Amino acid sequence: QVQLVESGGGLVQTGGSLRLSCAASGRTFSRYAMGWFRQVPGKEREFVAAITSSAGSTYYADSVKGRFTISRDNAKNTVYLQMNSLKPEDTAVYYCAADTASLSLRRGVVASWGQGTQVIVSS
Repeated sequence: QVQLVESGGGLVQTGGSLRLSCAASGRTFSRYAMGWFRQVPGKEREFVAAITSSAGSTYYADSVKGRFTISRDNAKNTVYLQMNSLKPEDTAVYYCAADTASLSLRRGVVASWGQGTQVIVSS
């Protein structure tokens, strides 16, 4: 099963940008759909973005469309989340996820979760 480690979180100002990375181990990384979720205290974990194993399709939550971009580099076993025009409501712990099917991934049913990386957007 693929192992995931997120990085790139931090503190940014409103309107700023941040790029999250998720490094994966395992020979079968290219077979997995990958995605990002986020969670704040007291709230359910929220789907943010997903990308199919071939990178042929991407999916985004309405709240981030036009601002966030998910991408992957299978040669580097890495998935990215480029976050632009950040807002205070984007503040959350962001989690990387992997599954063999993008539909299951978007529903939060995943084979692997990362440990999370904190993103704070100051107002």
